[in-house]
Amino acid sequence: MPRMSEAEKQKSHARIINAAARLFRNEGVGATSISDVMQAAGLTHGGFYRHFPSKEALIEAAFSKAVDDLLAEWETAETEHQKEQAREDYLSRYLSLGHAQNAGSGCPVATMGAELATHGKTTKAETSKAIERTSRVLDPRGNVATDQGIATMATLVGTITLARLANSEDEAEKIIEAGKQGVQHMLENWA
Repeated sequence: MPRMSEAEKQKSHARIINAAARLFRNEGVGATSISDVMQAAGLTHGGFYRHFPSKEALIEAAFSKAVDDLLAEWETAETEHQKEQAREDYLSRYLSLGHAQNAGSGCPVATMGAELATHGKTTKAETSKAIERTSRVLDPRGNVATDQGIATMATLVGTITLARLANSEDEAEKIIEAGKQGVQHMLENWA
């Protein structure tokens, strides 16, 4: 069998991470096997260890990729106006019924957070880094991780988690609306 080129290996690596990021958020970390991820990536289970030393390493990479995707618009914005628009877009996408109904493409903290709290130091370090990065996006002053950013993030994660637990779309929408009001109040009144 011919060896895979470095470019092909990188493409396969990215497919594995993307599949894992979606599946872990959609199905849960514990409920998703390496075999599930490799199948979703269109690869064989046997090739996994050429890319990652363990499932834990894949979890960290998938979580990081999901966070990168969600924060990319804000983190690449060059002007304050672009950053503010990216923040508003982030909040609008986050506090939506679409986000509540599509966990596989949503916030990894809201979907994976509780499970990752029981994982090792490096995984917790990755989640801690994500909280810091996200709090920077959410603080109107930007570029600093502050209590306001963390409080806003906590409200977002709590809102979307509760909306996912709702019995109906109407109930989920009411929860999301309450979350929007809470975030707006915090942004307007934080001293």
